[in-house]
Amino acid sequence: MSLPLQSGAVDYSSAGIGKFIPEIWSAKLVQNLYDATIFGSIANTDYEGEIKGMGNRVFIRTTPDITIRSYQKGQNLVLERPNKASLTLTIDQGDYFSCVEDDVDKLQSDINLLDTWSKDASTRMKMKMDRALLEAIAFGAQTANLVAANVGATAGRISGNINLGAVGAPVQLTKVNVLDFIINLGVVLDEQNVPEDNRWLILPAWACGMIKKSDLKDASLAGDGQSIARNGRIGMVDRFMIYMSNQVPSQLDSSLRCFHIFCGHKMGLTFATQMTEMESLRAESTFGTIIRGLQVYGFQITNGLTLARLYAFQ
Repeated sequence: MSLPLQSGAVDYSSAGIGKFIPEIWSAKLVQNLYDATIFGSIANTDYEGEIKGMGNRVFIRTTPDITIRSYQKGQNLVLERPNKASLTLTIDQGDYFSCVEDDVDKLQSDINLLDTWSKDASTRMKMKMDRALLEAIAFGAQTANLVAANVGATAGRISGNINLGAVGAPVQLTKVNVLDFIINLGVVLDEQNVPEDNRWLILPAWACGMIKKSDLKDASLAGDGQSIARNGRIGMVDRFMIYMSNQVPSQLDSSLRCFHIFCGHKMGLTFATQMTEMESLRAESTFGTIIRGLQVYGFQITNGLTLARLYAFQ
């Protein structure tokens, strides 16, 4: 004879109800997916110096342009005092993270959560710096440093007839013409006497896809033993090292999503950054450990002659 259930008790004997399900916390984490960062590949850190906090400034000396004059016997010489202008790299931006791990969670976890969180925060800081740099060149005060001969519908210091697109009149990239535009960007830099080494070109994913569909899918044209359509690498095209970024700045232009595609040389951009604070401390308002960090940074176009912009849509 079964005993009656006491008031409030749960009957676990019913089929399919109240089965015990053990809980196991995996020691593995689902990996986060991050945008690739490229600021370390397109900018130099020659003037980084010693950065100790926001507000620091790095003064960059520039080489003056010396005037060459014709000479005739017996003439008086014109004395020139070369302009020794300087650029200022201001460390005026900063990002931080701050999180707490409760002691209870620490006791129940076999994963070093603080280490995992700090790595994630560091990567996301790099992504944010990437976006800030590219958007400053496209939309911010840095845009004024772009040279007129390297942008727009009449680009080319000598030729003046290379159409790189302009706001209100973007150019369309296709698998048929994408290589032509890359070569045109190279010509624009050639006409500014930009060195051929350390050139870079940043493309959105869809433009990289067009390259893979273009004539470069032929291995012989790509200079590789295997076509880029098979190995997925783009590498170098017309002296440009190609970098794919999902943070290429874009804007709506007459209902078209248009992208500011930049190329240049590492001497054209300088970047300075420093993780000035990274600390771990006990929390005051709870039982736990806080980890927090502060990264400061700044960037500057140091030579606008070495940068060019393609304004395009797909």
